[in-house]
Amino acid sequence: MKHLPNTITLCNLVSGCVATYFALQANYQMALAFIVIGAAFDFLDGFVARLLGVSSVIGKELDSLADDITFGLAPASIVFSMLQSTVHLTAMHCGFGPLLTDLLPFTAFLIAAFSGLRLAKFNVDERQTTSFIGLPTPANALFWGALALGLCESGRLSQTDAAPYLTAALLLGVVLSSWLLVSEIPMFALKFKTFDLMSNVLRYTFILIAAVLLLFLGIKGFAAVIVLYVLVSVANSYFLKGK
Repeated sequence: MKHLPNTITLCNLVSGCVATYFALQANYQMALAFIVIGAAFDFLDGFVARLLGVSSVIGKELDSLADDITFGLAPASIVFSMLQSTVHLTAMHCGFGPLLTDLLPFTAFLIAAFSGLRLAKFNVDERQTTSFIGLPTPANALFWGALALGLCESGRLSQTDAAPYLTAALLLGVVLSSWLLVSEIPMFALKFKTFDLMSNVLRYTFILIAAVLLLFLGIKGFAAVIVLYVLVSVANSYFLKGK
């Protein structure tokens, strides 16, 4: 039984590998599905380790490695795949040189690098026991997976006229999400010490709005949910500073 949490963590890692494969095939639906599956395993491994009382240093290190694959490399591969499409269409529209066209999509892997940095900081940051400092890697991965699926299904990734603007937006998004991952912005966690309404108004309100968004938008709604999460966290941080 002591090996069960690490086995679940490895299932997370494998899910991230499969998500990366589908991302590079531009199959964003399956890529997002395996990111979600990986997130479920990520939750379960810690829960099972605490339940069985078998937490270990190796398990902690393995968890970070698996998370960087599922929530770092996989979303980076999703953005890389999207940029390959939009940059080539932009080159046709704006006359980009072949060198720039080939190299620009690789900026997407900044997401994997900064995800690794965030996970390393999280392991040694004692401030993040009940909340987060910076954007959690699973949230960032869900955002990119859901955004890619929405853009693909809407046909925007294949629109030549929109390609230059979409390329610029994706590159800006890479920089912004990389910064958010390692920023000092406090982000609330969906961890309940108690379940009374007054001390959990923020969490209950967020969960309710998120549920409505997912109900109407489906799995693509995760992109909107993560944007909402960041905005609410920033607003809550300023409110607490004001108090």
